[in-house]
Amino acid sequence: MLKPHEPDIITMAAHLADIDGIDSVNCNIVEIDKRVENARVTLVGDDIRYELVKAVVEELGGSVHSIDEVVAGAAIIDSPHMMQD
Repeated sequence: MLKPHEPDIITMAAHLADIDGIDSVNCNIVEIDKRVENARVTLVGDDIRYELVKAVVEELGGSVHSIDEVVAGAAIIDSPHMMQD
């Protein structure tokens, strides 16, 4: 997620956690630029609706860069770390 410096990631994470269907949010800053921050966000939940997540992020001045991993189904798959990790 690309976000402005304000609001901070605490506020961003709290707003994302308030969305129905999301059980937990992990948000960390991976890069800080002059005007924006690049954050890696992980959402966990049984009914995550991308449209709602995107709307909240955009309301707070951010934008979704990409969706890098999705796990769906009855069992959680522990995938190997991505090359960039």
